[in-house]
Amino acid sequence: MKCIIIDDEPLAREGMKMNLADTPSLELVGVFENAVQANEFVQNNEVDLMFLDIQMPEITGLDFIKLLRNPPMVIITTAFQNYALESFELSVVDYLVKPINPERFIKAVNKADEIFNLRKIASSTKQTKPQPATQKDDFIFVKADRKYVKVKFDNINYIEGLKDYVIIHTDNDRIITAMNVKTIENQLPSDVFFRINRSFIININHIKEVENNSVKIKNKEVPIGNSYKKDFLEQVVIKKLVKR
Repeated sequence: MKCIIIDDEPLAREGMKMNLADTPSLELVGVFENAVQANEFVQNNEVDLMFLDIQMPEITGLDFIKLLRNPPMVIITTAFQNYALESFELSVVDYLVKPINPERFIKAVNKADEIFNLRKIASSTKQTKPQPATQKDDFIFVKADRKYVKVKFDNINYIEGLKDYVIIHTDNDRIITAMNVKTIENQLPSDVFFRINRSFIININHIKEVENNSVKIKNKEVPIGNSYKKDFLEQVVIKKLVKR
């Protein structure tokens, strides 16, 4: 994967370059002190992955992502923990807090590798457009691993979106298919499934508990996006709340 580093701290840039030098799957094609410098390069060159700081002069890392029409994959590298939710709402691959632990760095890169490889599969395989589910349907078919896999709604715990593919999580499987979140959302019954942030759709029948900013589905804690929170609480939680 072709990658770039965008960070206003010289030591952070050097440290990241050392990490990348030890990672065979990554090819460093550019290093920039800020988003303004990086913008023209990203617009005119092939970039698969950005290692992006948040707090930088002129344009923050998160604002830079919003400015790009088709941003590359992004791994956030920052000294601040409080931007994680906003970052994941922008579909970043991972969020690394400085000083970056080598194991967390490898985990983030492996995740980016998986997305990159799945994109290549998606681009070489024409996705059959699914038909909307009717009220009588209790399943859909999705194309995965060159097969058509039947997935029953009751078995879906949650659906995770990563750029141009989704992962359907059940108790026993992770079914990966080339499709965006909006497409699969349109095929699911709205009385069973609810989108709680840009990247996650949950099966409300499998909700274990709801906290202020997250929902627990089985053993997975999913953050609630700020723009989705009001509708989720009103339509799912308060609607079924047993009052005193």
